[in-house]
Amino acid sequence: VGVSAQDKPALKEHTMTGCLAKGASDGTFIVTSTAEKGPKTIGIVSSKAPLAGHVGHKIDITGVNVPAAEAEKATPKPPAADHYMTLSAIAMVAAKCP
Repeated sequence: VGVSAQDKPALKEHTMTGCLAKGASDGTFIVTSTAEKGPKTIGIVSSKAPLAGHVGHKIDITGVNVPAAEAEKATPKPPAADHYMTLSAIAMVAAKCP
């Protein structure tokens, strides 16, 4: 019997903090200046929370990892990054990035 997608374990959500910036194309975003450990940049594949109003802010992003091969096929294509995520929630940490 083949394994269906429903049989895969659910992706675990995680939260990371960084500075939100616009990507090269409209509607794309990238998070930079993340923690010392972990990826330096995070490409946002999609977000349930609106991001445009938070460009330039330091934010916490919560979501699941997206494999790079899958992220690169997404439309719009997210900016090239070390890590890719689909976001379920965001929270502003500071109005300015360090």
